[in-house]
Order: sequence, then C-alpha cells, then structure tokens
Amino acid sequence: MTAAQPGTEDHPPTPGNDWRLFRGDGDSREVAFPPPPPWRRFGPQEASPGRQSPRPRPYLIDPAEADVVNAALHLRRPLLVTGHPGTGKSSLAHAIAHELALGRVLHWPVNSRSTLQDALYQYDAVGRLREANLRRRAATPELGIGHYVRLGPLGNALVSQERPRVLLIDELDKGDVDLPNDLLTVFEEGEFEIPELTRLPSDQSPVHVQTDDPDVPTPVTRGRIRCREFPVVVITSNGERDFPPAFLRRCVRLDLPEPDEDRLRDIVAAHLGQEALSDIDDLLEEFLSRRAPGELATDQLLNAVFLRKGGVDLNAGRLIDAVLHQLGGAV
Repeated sequence: MTAAQPGTEDHPPTPGNDWRLFRGDGDSREVAFPPPPPWRRFGPQEASPGRQSPRPRPYLIDPAEADVVNAALHLRRPLLVTGHPGTGKSSLAHAIAHELALGRVLHWPVNSRSTLQDALYQYDAVGRLREANLRRRAATPELGIGHYVRLGPLGNALVSQERPRVLLIDELDKGDVDLPNDLLTVFEEGEFEIPELTRLPSDQSPVHVQTDDPDVPTPVTRGRIRCREFPVVVITSNGERDFPPAFLRRCVRLDLPEPDEDRLRDIVAAHLGQEALSDIDDLLEEFLSRRAPGELATDQLLNAVFLRKGGVDLNAGRLIDAVLHQLGGAV
C-alpha cells in the first residue's frame, strides 16, 4: 500500500512508514491515494429503482437463518433483525435486494425525531406558496400540487408496482416509543392517505407526486396510495428497548449471532480473498480476546486485516488499539 509522493525528494519514503500519507510534519505534498477497502468504495448510483443495484458486500448467512428470511418473504411480513452491532443486520437488506433483483434499497434511518409521516411523504407548503408568488409576478403558469409532494422511503415502498421494493428501517429502537405502534396500521393495510390530496376536487385526480426516482413521478388517485405487492421490509434493532407485543406479533424475528472463529475466517476470505487468511492468526486471537458481547464489530477485524495486508505494523504506537477499539463505554 505504497503511495507515490511526487515532489518530496527531500522526504523519501523509508521502509515501515511509506504507508503514512499524513506525517504531521507541516510540509505540503501531493500523494497518490492507494485503493480503498472494498467496502469503502463509492461511485455513481443508478437513479432508477427498477435497475439492479450494485453488488453489495459479500454476505454470509447460515441456512437456518436464511430460512427465517424466506418465511418473512412468503408471509409478506416485516423481518425484525436483532443482534449486536457489526453482525450484518443492515447488510441483509442489501443482500436480499441483490439476490432477488429488486433494485435499490429504500433506506429509512430512524432517530429520536423520526415520525411516520416523514417516512410516508413530505409536503412543501411553504415552497409552493413562495414559488406561486414568483410565478404570479412573472405571469407564468403555476406548478401543480404534486410537484411539492415527495414520497418518503416507506411511501415509495408502498407505491403500486409488479415487484416489491426492499425497505430498510434501520435502528427502529432509537425512535420514539410510539413509532412501532404508528406503523401497525400501515403494515396491516398496505396503504396510506395524503390528506392534502384527498381534499382536492375529483377533476384534479390523479395527481403525480415525486418519488425516489426524480424522473418518474407516480400518479395518486384521490390521495390514496396502496401497494400491489407488500414490500420486503427489513427492520433492524440493537436491542436498546423492547417493542410492544402487537408490533412483534406482526413481524418475523431473526436474531443474528456473533460470528465464531471459523465464520470470521470465511468473512475475511469473502471480502479480501483467500490469500488474506495467511498470517492473521494473531489478529484473530487479539480480536476474539477483546470481543465481549456487543463490544467489537466484525468490520473492525476486516479493517485490521486490510491494513496488515498493506504492510502496516499494527503494533507500532499501539495502532491496534485504535482499530479494535471497544464500541461501548465512554470515549
């Protein structure tokens, strides 16, 4: 993982430190960045939801756990995935979308301020009023109300279409305590209403509203959106609090265990190739000795192996402590 450094003849790289792009010496230099880890590569994202999503990170799952996923698919029920950080909860949604060719994953990251309406749709009333005034002054036609209604991730998932979309509701346990109950009606009925559109005269229906594909608005008749195929809903939880029984009854539950040593080796090989398994026994031992339940994530091991394979001495300056740091407790 050597970086070329043009114009730095007075600071030639020396064995053991040529991986250091940043040296902290105050000198300005251009560097050629080495290739990133496979899981940190970014590029243009296809806009159309019908197109196949880029191949996700390799995903390994036991047959028994895959059967639980299949049960949720057949029952058209949300899949509630629990487990410690780094066990692959969020990645499962992308693996399902890739294997079943269901296009890009719709993502709803939940926090304490998240509401059901935000996930269904947003109506920009202020923007509509401001633009209407501008167009009136310019004597140009006003845009319809649909231009100011944009579906959220859950709303997009419920748009009527032949094949379901995959919706990832990430870390639902971080949301308001009432949010799971708010979802029940939508999950049971497979539909929702946009009040701003239901109040319009019948001759203004349908209204084309904005979706996650900016080039393809969807028609909404009488303000109601109803799915044709229930979406593939993957809900993740880190177990920070319990969910109400009524919500749990409507979900299929999957608890992902922390990978053992054999599975960790399989994960390293899947991401970095079989050759990455040579000379990592000490890293595996260090990782397993530090890993209390929920205290280390699998991708931290991948980071350590990636640096090791790039020639980085992880023991220098206790760099291993920075890479395999504990996830719990004070920082």
